Amino acid sequence: MKIKWLGHASFLTTSKDNVKIINDPYTTGNGLNYKPINESADIVTTSHNHGDHNNAGIIKENPKILKEPGVYVAKGIELKTVSAFHDEAGGGQRGNNLIFCFKVDGINLCHLGDLGHELTQQQISDLGVIDVLFIPVGGFFTIDAKQATEVAQAIKPKVIFPMHYKNSKVDFPIKDVDRFLKGKKNIRSVNSSEIEIRKENLPEEPEIVVLESQY
Repeated sequence: MKIKWLGHASFLTTSKDNVKIINDPYTTGNGLNYKPINESADIVTTSHNHGDHNNAGIIKENPKILKEPGVYVAKGIELKTVSAFHDEAGGGQRGNNLIFCFKVDGINLCHLGDLGHELTQQQISDLGVIDVLFIPVGGFFTIDAKQATEVAQAIKPKVIFPMHYKNSKVDFPIKDVDRFLKGKKNIRSVNSSEIEIRKENLPEEPEIVVLESQY
């Protein structure tokens, strides 16, 4: 399985059989200065209806678009949602947020979208066993570095991909990834937008992987 960071909160996961899943494709502009996504996919998930997460129309090859709560099977991939919120006010400030869990090549992945609060025990239980976690860390619109650390500790994944943080291509009032990385062990900074993950090579201790977007 290959995982490619497209930028912001968008990732492309490609199975060994070349089934492609893209999470939360963004729209360029309004403070988000990545280049437009130029990828094809079989499945696209969107966690909520904000422009930096819901640009499914830009993805080529007429993918199946998932944006409602449910359990799905598409192209042999099992996907399910866990309902959450974009804020700490039960959605009263920024609305709802869907967490997507999906299984690729025997590996359980979880994309938290724009999670705005720490998870309840019921939500953690509903997620199930998670091997790979995509987690927002920038704060303001989502959980911040401290909350993200606590959420990751509760979920207990093997590999963590931080997302939704400030860099040279993001003008949002959010913080950079270094606040989340500070004081942590097992950090791997990859000079690439993509890495390969195999089930038999998942680390024993949680590893944080920081990719560089090609966009």
